[in-house]
Amino acid sequence: MTVEAYINPDFGWMQKLIFLLISMTGIIICILFIIGGVKISTSSMKKDLRKQEFYDRSLNRVQRFYEMIIAGTSVMSFSCAYVIINHINKLIESGASTDSAVLLKLIDLWTNGRDFILLLLICLSCVLNSLLDRLIIPLKKTDKEEKACVRMLAMFYVIFILMYLTYLGDESEYNPVMIYYLGLMVGRFVYFDASFMDFLGALKNLWKNIYLLILGLTLTGILCYVGFGMGYLLERNYYIVGAFYTHLFMVLCVFILHHSHILHLFIRKPKGYIEPEDRATAEYEYVHEFDGADYDAEDEDYDEDYDEIGDEDFV
Repeated sequence: MTVEAYINPDFGWMQKLIFLLISMTGIIICILFIIGGVKISTSSMKKDLRKQEFYDRSLNRVQRFYEMIIAGTSVMSFSCAYVIINHINKLIESGASTDSAVLLKLIDLWTNGRDFILLLLICLSCVLNSLLDRLIIPLKKTDKEEKACVRMLAMFYVIFILMYLTYLGDESEYNPVMIYYLGLMVGRFVYFDASFMDFLGALKNLWKNIYLLILGLTLTGILCYVGFGMGYLLERNYYIVGAFYTHLFMVLCVFILHHSHILHLFIRKPKGYIEPEDRATAEYEYVHEFDGADYDAEDEDYDEDYDEIGDEDFV
């Protein structure tokens, strides 16, 4: 049992380039949908404010979409690892032979400590997510709360994919994975000191980002359909392995788009743009300067009145 069993030998470099271009096209179309929505939502604003808000919101929402792809890939990596390990374990239990002592040792660990290994894989997927969106593809236009909300959406995203794969009749057992994800989501919604208002706030944040879930599922479904239809992805390795390959191409596209700054062709920085974190400081300095000018003017008026009165009026 080797890794070649999960790789399509007919999926050569030319086919990979074609699939990469198809993935890039799909992501760009989704980005244009996002930019169009921002354009509509800012159309009623004043011109100067509209330009700044369009730039800020577009970058923020596009990077949230990037986070959706990154988080979905990280969660999918955990699911795919579980399926592959479980598949190999079943093959060995059914009598398949292997010469790898390391593989036999890993399967023994899997048999005796499956739950702990699943927790370890979840932690590793979280580490992978942080490495991707902080170091490899730094998303600086999204804050921690937004990233946390999108990551939770990514769990819904993967659960929907696993449910659909189960509906298709995939032989893999996804129930343990879905139970872990549901447990994590329940913990995110209802923790030990959470109030009902916290719960409603979490639901509100999810609803505000629901379009990311819809775009992600639509894009993944189309790309997987194309990949399996063109023979790039193999059905014999379970559909989830092909879905994971698709996510790897999507992350590569996000990496290219983010670092090539192609989006600046559609989202241009307005002249005199001030970063959101600097606007509060700029407004404070302006107000402070304005108040100081008023104060100086009042002092000057007071001095002029005093000079007009003259010293003889005090005798």
